[in-house]
Amino acid sequence: MNDKVFHVLFLSRRNSARSVMAEAILNKIGAPHFVAYSAGTEPADTIDAETRELLEQSGFDVSGLQPRHYREFGLDGARDLDFVFTLNDEARGEPTPEWPGVPVTAHWESSDPIQEKGEPWERKQAFSRAMMELDRRLKILVNLPLASLDRLSIQNHVDEIGKSKGEV
Repeated sequence: MNDKVFHVLFLSRRNSARSVMAEAILNKIGAPHFVAYSAGTEPADTIDAETRELLEQSGFDVSGLQPRHYREFGLDGARDLDFVFTLNDEARGEPTPEWPGVPVTAHWESSDPIQEKGEPWERKQAFSRAMMELDRRLKILVNLPLASLDRLSIQNHVDEIGKSKGEV
C-alpha cells in the first residue's frame, strides 16, 4: 500500500462556496490519503451561509473552513502541493505563483450556486447540484490508481474528470 498523502488545493474567486465544498468533501472521502485546502482569488470574509448549512446537514465538518487568499499557498516555505484545481474561469485566468511541489493542475468548471437568483428551493437545488457534481468528480479522483500512473497519465485523467463534470 502506498502511504503517500496527496495535498490538493481548490481555487475559486470568493472561496465561499464551491471550493469550500470541494475541500470538505475531499477531506472526508479522501482521508487519510488526501488532504484538501481551498482558496480564492478575491476571498470573501466568510463562507456562504447556504454552503455552510448544506455541508453541516450533509455531515461534513465545517469547523476549520474559512476563506483564504491563494497567495498563502505560494509563499516561501508553503507546503508542497500535488494537485491544484480551478473551479471557475476567473480563478483559471488569475496569474498564480509557482506552486510549491510543481503540482498537476486542471480546470474543473463548476456552476456557481451563489449566482442562482430563483426561489429559495431553486437556490437549494443549485447548491445541492454543485455539491453532487464535486462529490462525483472527487470520488473518481480518489479511486484513481495514482501510485501506478505517470504524471502525464494523471494529468490526462484529471483533465477528463474536469470535462465530464464527474459523470461516469
